[in-house]
Amino acid sequence: MGVETVFLETIDGVAIEADLIRTDAAIPRAVVIIGHPHPQFGGDKNSHVVRALQEAAFSADCHSIAIDFRGVGNSGGFHDDGDSERLDLAAAIELADMVEPECPIIMSGYSFGAMVALNVTHPLIASWVAVAPPLSLMPASPLAASNYRPKFVVAAEHDQYTQPEAMQAAMQTWTNTTIDVAKGVDHFFAVDALSNCSEAITKALNSL
Repeated sequence: MGVETVFLETIDGVAIEADLIRTDAAIPRAVVIIGHPHPQFGGDKNSHVVRALQEAAFSADCHSIAIDFRGVGNSGGFHDDGDSERLDLAAAIELADMVEPECPIIMSGYSFGAMVALNVTHPLIASWVAVAPPLSLMPASPLAASNYRPKFVVAAEHDQYTQPEAMQAAMQTWTNTTIDVAKGVDHFFAVDALSNCSEAITKALNSL
C-alpha cells in the first residue's frame, strides 16, 4: 500500500494532515474516511486500529483517508473535544469527492474518532463504521441516532469505557444500526484489530 500524505483545509481555515491510500482496483468500491482515538491520550492517525481500517479498506478495493485531527501532529488548530473535529472529517469528504467523484463514502473511526465520525452528517456519506465508540464519555448527536443510512458498530467484549450491553441499551432506538461484539478484546484491540475492522468494512460495503 502506497501512502500519500496531503493537507486539507477545513471550512474554518485549519490545515489538516491526512494519509491517502489508493486502491489498485480499476473501479473502487468506496472511499473510507477514518478518525483516530483521543489525541489527549496519544491518539493519532498512526494508531494500529486506524491502520487496520486502512488495510481492511485496501483489501476490499477501497481508497482510504486517515486524518490527524486539529492540534495533532502536523495539523493546525487546537483540540475541541470532538466538536470542531467534525469539520476535519468533513474536509476529508471533499478530498474523497475529488479523488473519486460519485464514489460511496464510508465514514469511520476508532474510539474518540468513532464518536466524531458518528456525529458527522453529509449527503455523500453512504454508511458509518464505528469501532469502540466511547458512548459513556462523549455524547452522540441526535442526527446520528436518527439518520436512516446504515451504521455498523464494533463493541469490544471487555471494553473499559462502554460495555456491549451498555452500547446496545444506548443505541436501541437508533435507526438502521447494527452492533457486533468483538470477542476476547478490550477497548484497545491489542489482538484481532484487522479481522474485526475487515468484517465491519465488508458489512458496510454490502449495505451499499
